[in-house]
Amino acid sequence: MPEPTKKEEMQNGQAEESVAPETNGAPPLPEISLEVSPPPAWRFVCYTEATVAEAKEPAETDGKLPEPTELPVPTVPTVLPVPTELPVLPVPTELPVLPVPTELPVPTELPVLPVPTELPVLPVPTELPVPTELPVQPVPTEPTVLPVPTVHEPVQVVVVPAEEPSHTHNSSGQTQPGGVEVKEQTAKHADAANTTAKSEESPRSLPPVDDSVPATKRKDSVWSLGEGQAPEELEKPIDTPPLSTLLIEKPESRTVQVGADITFVAKVEAKDLLRKPTIKWFKGKWMDLASKTGKHLQLKETFDRITKIHTFEMHIIKAKDNYAGNYRCEVTYKDKFDSCSFDLDIQETGQGTQNFDIRSAFKRSSEGQEDAGELDFSGLLKHRNQREPKPDDTPEVDVWEILKNARPDEYEKIAFTYGITDLRGLLKRMKKIPKEEKKSEAFAKKLEPAYQVDKGSKIRLVVDLADPTVELKWYKNGQEIRPTPNQRKYIFEHKGTQRIMVINNCSVNDDAAYSVAAGDEKCTTELFVKELPVKIVKALEPVKTTVNERIELECEVTEEGAQVKWMKNGVEVPTGVRSRYRVKSEGTKHYLVIDDASREDSGTYSLMATGGTTEAHVQVDLKPLKIYQELQDMKVLLGQPIKLHCEIYPGNVPGRWYRNGQLIQPNDRMNIIHRNKTHKLEIATSSLHDAGDYTFVPEGYSQSLSAKIHIIDPPKVLLDSLNLQDNQVTIVAGNKLRLEIPISGEPAPRVVWMKGERVILDSGHRVRAETYGDQTSLTIEVTEREDTGNYKIVLQNEAGEDSAAIKIKVVDNPDAPEAPLVAQVGGDWCSMAWEAPKYDGGSPILGYFIERKKKQSSRWMRLNFDLIKETTFEPKKMIEGVPYEVRVFAVNAIGVSKPSEPSKAFTPLAVTSEPTMLVVDDVTDTTVTVKWRPPETIGAAGLDGYLVEYCLEGTDDWISSNTDVTEKTRYTITGLTPGSKILVRVKAINAAGASNSRTLQHSVLVKEVIEPPKIRVPRHLKQTYTRRVGEAVNLVVPFMGKPRPKVNWLKEGKPVEPSHVSIRNTECDSIIFIRKAERSHSGKYEMMVQVENHKDTAIIDIQIVDLPGPPQCVNIEDVWGENVALVWTPPKDNGNAPIIGYTIQKADKKTMEWYTCIEHYHRTCITITELVVGNEYFFRVFSENMCGLSETATPTKKSALIVKEGKQLKIPEYNDLDLKEAPKFTQPLINTFAIAGYNATLNCSVRANPKPKVIWMKNKITILDDPRYRMFSNQGVCTLEIRKPSPYDGGMYTCKAINDLGEAQVDCKLEVKGGFTFYELMQRGVPLHLIDKYMNETKIVEQEK
Repeated sequence: MPEPTKKEEMQNGQAEESVAPETNGAPPLPEISLEVSPPPAWRFVCYTEATVAEAKEPAETDGKLPEPTELPVPTVPTVLPVPTELPVLPVPTELPVLPVPTELPVPTELPVLPVPTELPVLPVPTELPVPTELPVQPVPTEPTVLPVPTVHEPVQVVVVPAEEPSHTHNSSGQTQPGGVEVKEQTAKHADAANTTAKSEESPRSLPPVDDSVPATKRKDSVWSLGEGQAPEELEKPIDTPPLSTLLIEKPESRTVQVGADITFVAKVEAKDLLRKPTIKWFKGKWMDLASKTGKHLQLKETFDRITKIHTFEMHIIKAKDNYAGNYRCEVTYKDKFDSCSFDLDIQETGQGTQNFDIRSAFKRSSEGQEDAGELDFSGLLKHRNQREPKPDDTPEVDVWEILKNARPDEYEKIAFTYGITDLRGLLKRMKKIPKEEKKSEAFAKKLEPAYQVDKGSKIRLVVDLADPTVELKWYKNGQEIRPTPNQRKYIFEHKGTQRIMVINNCSVNDDAAYSVAAGDEKCTTELFVKELPVKIVKALEPVKTTVNERIELECEVTEEGAQVKWMKNGVEVPTGVRSRYRVKSEGTKHYLVIDDASREDSGTYSLMATGGTTEAHVQVDLKPLKIYQELQDMKVLLGQPIKLHCEIYPGNVPGRWYRNGQLIQPNDRMNIIHRNKTHKLEIATSSLHDAGDYTFVPEGYSQSLSAKIHIIDPPKVLLDSLNLQDNQVTIVAGNKLRLEIPISGEPAPRVVWMKGERVILDSGHRVRAETYGDQTSLTIEVTEREDTGNYKIVLQNEAGEDSAAIKIKVVDNPDAPEAPLVAQVGGDWCSMAWEAPKYDGGSPILGYFIERKKKQSSRWMRLNFDLIKETTFEPKKMIEGVPYEVRVFAVNAIGVSKPSEPSKAFTPLAVTSEPTMLVVDDVTDTTVTVKWRPPETIGAAGLDGYLVEYCLEGTDDWISSNTDVTEKTRYTITGLTPGSKILVRVKAINAAGASNSRTLQHSVLVKEVIEPPKIRVPRHLKQTYTRRVGEAVNLVVPFMGKPRPKVNWLKEGKPVEPSHVSIRNTECDSIIFIRKAERSHSGKYEMMVQVENHKDTAIIDIQIVDLPGPPQCVNIEDVWGENVALVWTPPKDNGNAPIIGYTIQKADKKTMEWYTCIEHYHRTCITITELVVGNEYFFRVFSENMCGLSETATPTKKSALIVKEGKQLKIPEYNDLDLKEAPKFTQPLINTFAIAGYNATLNCSVRANPKPKVIWMKNKITILDDPRYRMFSNQGVCTLEIRKPSPYDGGMYTCKAINDLGEAQVDCKLEVKGGFTFYELMQRGVPLHLIDKYMNETKIVEQEK
């Protein structure tokens, strides 16, 4: 579009003169001013009739453009190419007249703007009535203005026919006359247009008006911070990712005045985000503002850790007019996306007038900020009408006048003189200044701005001279046109003052710029030659031919030398040097030639001209195939060459070779040859894989040639591949034998297996022969001894015969030996012998296995695991008196034979061993009592009894003390002489006889011996023995002494009454029994054992305990706030056990339901807290000992009322009692014996204040984090539990209590009985150093004992 003009207002409110293009003296064409009110969603552009004149036939042939007569309204096009047909706005019939200035200054030159090759779509509302024809308006000499009634915001549309060429271009690049100019009436017009353009979201919406037109509140201008969005990009589809809700607060559209600051805020919640999201700010569609930050734009990011919200801010500082527009904020986080669009409107401040200083206007900025670079003329012109004048800004020299009167070559010098640095901007501005048109002195009428003529026609260029005597010169593109007598191209005519140049037979070469010079004056025009469409005179004809033939397509057009295009199947035919297509033309005829046609040349060929298209189908078929020689079937010996050949016609047809349907590729072994009609396939050395069906397929034909190749090879048995020694196969009987032998031969040979003269068939059940491909097999399902022998294989085929022999040996387990014979039998052994088996199984006997069993049992036990090579054996370790049987197995390299028959049953018998541990039990003046233990080995014959014998010391005459055997292990020899010495021996007697005798080591003096008494008090009776009232008491106290001691019991120094306590004495212990204990049975019991003058005593402390009585008196000592102080006295009856605590309960007077406040309380005073205000409480106290709580409780006589706040309590002064105490053990540790494998505990009690730290040690080493120990401390009672102790857990244990006032410790010794062996300790995972320590301690203890 041409540069729009600016309608500036004067100070008096009158409009300035509109600027029109230069006409060079010709009367100006009419200017039509239309004031239209389009709907908000549509924008319109009007074009003059001159731009659509091509749609009609020219009225004259002299080249003048027709006068505008009517405005046709075309239908709504989808795309408007330039410069064919442009839509014309409908004009209402009634148009009010607007005032038009009488004089219009005409600029000397208008700037040329590039016009896009394709105009955007102009949507036209369907609801508006569109008249088919508009009434013809007369063309006045002065411009006529046709106003339109205003309904909405007005938009002025000015239609100006331009005199300058190159304003608009057609599709071929030629210039068309005419132009369109759109002007804005007021600032509101731009707002309405921009609002309409923004609301239109369709891709068919119009682009914004050119930025060079000054307007207020423009939203489509390019911001000075960077390049804006190109208009052609508005129709591109925008690919946006799927939206998600990230923004919790979005920026909103706002309005700001010029020069003010504004901030847009966006917030993102980050509770579910692992990192900061990414935000981008855009202006328009693509301009990223991150790279434009600086003086007028700042971006800020903050994060609130409490609310977990990211805040993003965009600050615009000192807003300018061109900052207005649409903005966008995009937030992304991983696969989430969110965006928001908002608008910024810029409002102008108050209007003002000032003088325009050209020197300051055209100085470039030196700050290097966003304002540097090309001057913004739209902002510059607005600032002329808005800024207040300053006294210093008024220029002293009128530079504009100097520039207007100067030559163009002096502009640079003037700009340098007056400090103008933006020379380019100055020159652009100079082009916009209207120049006063000087009236021509040489021409009365100049050439028209442009002429149009059809190709082949003639045109007349006419000028009217003011002075007919002036000499004229005609120019074409600056070159003078000289007339020639022989050429009738240019004809020059003179008719009065008119000078005419006629151009005959116009061609494309005549399309140029023409000028005529009369003296110093010159006028120019431009001639447009319109080419007529080239039409088809003779269409293409279809062609059907065969391959390798010549194809020629012919077509004739209306014009000689016309440009045409050949197409094949819609694609242009390549016509290069290496192309197989040739294109030629002879006059109006055009040819497409294909010299050597192929099947690929089949298709639809077409020729395209400007006036039409013709097409024809070309079909190329194959020539019929003729076979001169077929392929021949062949039989080839393995390893020999193979040669296949055939002959076909046509000879230049290639083909492919296949074997069994697979394509054959040539290689080092296979060679494919094609010479004229002959096709050959040669294989240097044949192999078995080369056998099969061979096929030759000519390319492009459905026929094929086939032959079969057979590869033959003599049969051969490949025994060497089995690596058999002497061709012999050995197998164990009972196994499956499958002997696979590789064979070769082509065709597959016939295989026969034979054993001797018997042929083995393939249908046999147990023995069969099978052949598969290149191997044959002999299968014996279950081999037997009879399968041993020589086998023969015979192969036969048409190429020859072969045979081989194989020996098969079947080995088996040996036969079972004969039944063994038992020659001798002992107490636990016997002697046996047997004979070797008759058949050794084909392998030598390696040895024998012996088994035995009890006769009544069915379970045999192997006696030897190493083979016995002899045929005799002595079984041992048999049980006496039990019948046994034995049997034998023979073993060879194959396996073990079946067992022999069992031997006859035999029973081993033997006397017992001697009695053990023979000792003297008692001696009197006439008797000696001995005792012993049974023999360790009694034997199968059992034990009938014992025989006791004695003899006097010094003699060997043994006298039997008992004639009959005694079954007891204690016997008293009577009738002895006092003072004599005797030796005693004992024998065990059974069915097998008397055993060896056991004799006393020393002689026995027949005289009674006194043994002092000794009481052995059990460990649990060494402490106080405690029982509850009603329980039974049963105590056993062992003692020693000879003769039998006398036992006496005393309680508190007095004999025990038999009615209260039952006492029973034996030779070795005394039992005290109380069926139902009472508290009166408590006390210390003294036991005395006496033998003549020897005595021994022991004291047993028995304590019978019962439940304690209640406290004596419970009083409420004080009440304050929510607290009550209680005091009580200990009970009179403690149940014969110390009081270990108290339990305090409370009850509301209303409900009298008792609730426990505290348990196990040790003191006799307490403060009960957290009582409910307004309630009245009673309290009671239970006493507690080791038996439990007292049966009754002592309540308070009075109640405690918890009064409301407001009353002050006088707190009495108390002296703090120092209860601090160093640790002191009240109950020490006691030496303890533990049983291995059973938990043991060590107990002690300590008193200290503050609470002491308790440390347990073993052998002076602190016990820390050992899972075998558990330590407890409750109310001063310290307990160490040892889980499943072992002997190495024995040692010295120490309990140590420490606090700030001191420390104390107690020790005890722990012995663990029932030790472990070294192997058991290793199995339990005990470290070696602990095992060594334990073993040494055990030896020391045994030595001490």
